[in-house]
Amino acid sequence: MSKPKVLISDALSPAAVQIFKDRGIDVDFQPNLGKDKDKLAEIIGNYDGLAIRSATKVTEKVLQAATRLKVVGRAGIGVDNVDIPAATAAGIVVMNTPFGNSITTAEHAIAMMFALARQLPAADASTQAGKWEKNRFMGVELFGKTLGLIGAGNIGSIVADRALGLKMKVVAYDPFLSPERAVEMGVEKVEIEDLLARADLITLHTPLTDKTRNILSAENLARTRKGVMIVNCARGGLVDEAALRKLLDSGHIGGAAFDVFVEEPARANVLFGAENFIATPHLGASTSEAQENVALQVAEQMSDYLLTGAVTNALNSPSVTAEEAPRLKPFIALAEKLGAFAGQMVDFGIKAIDIAYEGEVAGLNARPLTAAALAGVMRPMLAEINMVSAPAVAKERGITVSESRQDDSPIYESLVRITVITEKGKRSFAGSVLAGTPRVVEVKGMDLDAPFGPTMLYVNNLDKPGFIGNLGGLLADAGVNIATFNLGRVSAGDDAIALVGVDQEPSEALLAKIQALPHVKEARTLRF
Repeated sequence: MSKPKVLISDALSPAAVQIFKDRGIDVDFQPNLGKDKDKLAEIIGNYDGLAIRSATKVTEKVLQAATRLKVVGRAGIGVDNVDIPAATAAGIVVMNTPFGNSITTAEHAIAMMFALARQLPAADASTQAGKWEKNRFMGVELFGKTLGLIGAGNIGSIVADRALGLKMKVVAYDPFLSPERAVEMGVEKVEIEDLLARADLITLHTPLTDKTRNILSAENLARTRKGVMIVNCARGGLVDEAALRKLLDSGHIGGAAFDVFVEEPARANVLFGAENFIATPHLGASTSEAQENVALQVAEQMSDYLLTGAVTNALNSPSVTAEEAPRLKPFIALAEKLGAFAGQMVDFGIKAIDIAYEGEVAGLNARPLTAAALAGVMRPMLAEINMVSAPAVAKERGITVSESRQDDSPIYESLVRITVITEKGKRSFAGSVLAGTPRVVEVKGMDLDAPFGPTMLYVNNLDKPGFIGNLGGLLADAGVNIATFNLGRVSAGDDAIALVGVDQEPSEALLAKIQALPHVKEARTLRF
């Protein structure tokens, strides 16, 4: 049997090259090849594995030519340069190294906090310009201050640990942080409103998703304590940059330090030039140790997969046998979409997730179904989560996951029910596969039958005359076309829901108008 062969098309540590060799894998090190897409497509058919950083673009064209490729390994976190759907369709595993630069990024956030607190960049520039403005740069201590942590995952927990070492008090907002895990970390779990009101410094450590985009919006920034300092070493887009600039200039916000921006490379930005603003060019992972760590990790992970089939940090679907695949495929899609529905409807910290399988689906391999459901539930807040990583992330966050099976289903041949238990109670959602298509069949205990659409409008209301007409009128006035319209209710005049598939994204202004309709309890946009 011939040795597996790996192509390294970006600059990678020589130690990583040696790991491949030591594991008995032929390695071809061409660190400048990634910039030449045509050359890469020309030779990729000769390799079982491809190790990359950010320069190599693994496009559909490249993957089509990769006739024997089994795995793509990204040394780092971001995989924007890999066409994951095309890789999945071709049966190619895509993996990254999400933990190799965690300490480096956390330390950068801490460094930014010190730089803000003591105005180090401005003091350095002033002193080297021949000035001696000792009285101008009056700083503040971090000792005893309250740090507000938005996101308490791997990097956030490291920042919390370092901050506690500085004798700071740490409060954390993270819907997936369990009370038990918060105690273990030594932080106080709070809601976002409480964090904004109490924090002297705020640091963000969450991915960019629809739920986290502008989590520090103009409205939320205005709710912060006067003089608060804000650090973002996570993702551009988590903070409304224009609103932040206004509050920096007014003095309400005492300072901000950003390593990431909405548009990168950030040649120009509304924040640039603000007197109390510090910027770095996305240096979070830029240490020699971090670069070495991710290179060594990706080499070990790829070697394990090619030699033993072991999968670590994969970003696409876990393996399913050829016999199982046709039967599981529609139920995996159902589990993920139903989970995404649940995840977008839950606004409080998740304590437990229960997945129940009824009918024929109870006899199938539940592992990929449960993984898909967990990924769906958590993806609204954790964009980079996937079927492979979801169970481990749930365990890390202290979320209890349970499964149950029932051979019979009273109405449907197969039914999947996801119940999410939060600190405020529980919410349950059920779905089935009808004619090969995933559908929602129960929400809040109300029966309905709705297909999943790319964009859907969820409205909870009292079942009163005129609601449907009023809702349709608002959508028409806003130029939003209705694709599907499905209703469920307890009884006439009682609790009811509408699930409306729409062709255009409802604006925040439109949602506010819908929310203001008589008898409407809740309105929100769902994305699938």
